[in-house]
Amino acid sequence: MSPETYPQTVHLAVYDTLADWETGHAVAHINNPEYQAHPGRYRIRTVGPTMESITTAGGVRIAPDMALADLDPRDSAMLILPGASDYLNGGLTGFVDAAADFLAAGTPVAGICGATVAMAQRGLLNGRRHTSNAAEALSWTGYAGAADYVDEPAVTDNSRAGHLITAAAMHPVPFAREIFAELDLYAPETLAAWTKLYSGDPAGYYELMAATS
Repeated sequence: MSPETYPQTVHLAVYDTLADWETGHAVAHINNPEYQAHPGRYRIRTVGPTMESITTAGGVRIAPDMALADLDPRDSAMLILPGASDYLNGGLTGFVDAAADFLAAGTPVAGICGATVAMAQRGLLNGRRHTSNAAEALSWTGYAGAADYVDEPAVTDNSRAGHLITAAAMHPVPFAREIFAELDLYAPETLAAWTKLYSGDPAGYYELMAATS
């Protein structure tokens, strides 16, 4: 990617009942140029169902930067879908449709927790390596992709255009790691050190300093 194409936009979906903790590591570090291989390459823009403010599971109010109707995969580097209880109630189908459009256009999608359930129901996980909170969390949907379920915290399927990242709610750091790898946000040794540090190993800090000095 040449400098004149900067910044690329990473779109973060926001909606009522959004699980605050699931994408915090990913979006905060995408937005922070420190340690990045190409600082300023990406920016975060939030996408709501409309331009009306939403309220997260933690009670945080967010005013979206744009409405879902204006989202175009051709103008995006990635769509990130946090989990939300509204997915389990059959809501947020517009965002699942958007994920289908992104994958069809060859643009990456990253979904965690409830978003993986909704994507399973839509058939987006069929034929792709994927994970979720547990295999049982997807089996009740009747989806046809169970053979490709991987019991890992986070998984990237790059077998087809429009790479798909999935993760369990309990693993926001592995989810962020897969997102960073897909975006080439950090050099490999920096990513390894970042992952070690934010997984709770203080040695990762010294490795991060060494990798970026």
